[in-house]
Amino acid sequence: MARIRSRQRADGTWGYTAEIRIHEKKVVIYEEAKTFSRKAAAEKWARAREVALKDPATLAQARARTTETLKLSAIIKWYRETFRKLANWGRHKEESLKRLERDPIGDEVAIALDGPRLVEFIKTRRLQGAGPSTAGNDLVWIGVVLRAAKNVDRKPVNPEIVDEAQETCRELRLIAKSRRRERRPTDSELNALDEHFQLRDKRSDIPMLDIWHFAITSTRREDEICRLLWEDNDPKTRTGLVRDAKHPEHKDGNDRRFRYTQEGWDIVQRQPRTDARIFPHKPRSVCAAFTRSCQLLGIKNLHFHDGRHEAISRLFEMGYHIEEVALFSLHESWDELKRYTNPRPERMRDIQVQPRQSTRGSRSTAVVLSEFTATDIVLPASKKRSSAARKRAA
Repeated sequence: MARIRSRQRADGTWGYTAEIRIHEKKVVIYEEAKTFSRKAAAEKWARAREVALKDPATLAQARARTTETLKLSAIIKWYRETFRKLANWGRHKEESLKRLERDPIGDEVAIALDGPRLVEFIKTRRLQGAGPSTAGNDLVWIGVVLRAAKNVDRKPVNPEIVDEAQETCRELRLIAKSRRRERRPTDSELNALDEHFQLRDKRSDIPMLDIWHFAITSTRREDEICRLLWEDNDPKTRTGLVRDAKHPEHKDGNDRRFRYTQEGWDIVQRQPRTDARIFPHKPRSVCAAFTRSCQLLGIKNLHFHDGRHEAISRLFEMGYHIEEVALFSLHESWDELKRYTNPRPERMRDIQVQPRQSTRGSRSTAVVLSEFTATDIVLPASKKRSSAARKRAA
């Protein structure tokens, strides 16, 4: 069924756009639109066009003509509208796709795209200030869109050009993997943020002081903080639940139970129960408030997500082991966890070395780590020299 959209033009007159979309297995395989000055004319054209497109030959010809002038922006739009709800991807991916849709690269005819044009696009992005990892991600998303257009919508595009462009850009050092971020707030920055949030929270609905302190003690991301539910907390075990926890492949239904730190648990308990969520705020609003506060205080290069680095590093400094920290942060491997681990030498816990008398009368050394270590690590006593060794020594 065609859809008629009405829009008032700049001269005051009205235009009526008839939009036709043909689906195949819930996927849009063809769309067409035409604007008229009268609504009746738009409806008449739409009815006639829908009847004509029921002929497979006519539909194939129409799709072929459309492909010859199909822009990359149109493919990106189709990809977003078709798969966003099904894949349930995050805000970062959606914003990246929208930016590519608005970029001049989006005006390029999709089937005419080639490696040199993509390399030129990356050069322009770098000159505009994009970092090597950000520019590299742009190529990744273009490749994803083109592969979907070819394998799902049968568009005659060539996704392989992205692989060629990536190899060239890496050789030219235009793109690179993201660098490991090691930024942690200093004591003076933490004090400045505390003072600022105390004043700010008096006139704001978002309790930034509690949210920020919760972030740097709980290891939770901003979107996870704003999704935590009261009903998921277990006071007996001091644990909570992250629903649909972040995962590169299996996000939906990936509910993970985590351990609260004592300070994080205390912050949660003093929140008013006015909503099913513990912190009923939008993640974007929380990050925006944090960014504005850093700008006012002159704090540079500090992101709200750096609070996760701070929290994880503090746990290691306190003496928790890798497998214990993972129960707070919900990382599944050390390779993932170590990206957030930036302990400071001056804050590491002390190791006490105490002499201990063995049952055989010889002295051994025991290393007592801390209250967080369940057992002592005992270094074995040196063995007595054999009789043969004594004879050689003599």
